Amino acid sequence: MKAMIDRDGCIGCGLCADTCPEVFQMADDGLAEVYVAEVPEEVEDSAVEAQEGCPVSVITVED
Repeated sequence: MKAMIDRDGCIGCGLCADTCPEVFQMADDGLAEVYVAEVPEEVEDSAVEAQEGCPVSVITVED
């Protein structure tokens, strides 16, 4: 499973990093970023929760 963020639309709210810190983090520019190539199996549910909770729908989590 992979996670992606359309950083052009990110508003930097930090919800994804709070929900799934194993996959998402806040970058130096204040926007979220994915910092692992593959979502670890044990946090797949959290990554999907981050996608569903993103207020601007810029996160994609898919196989």
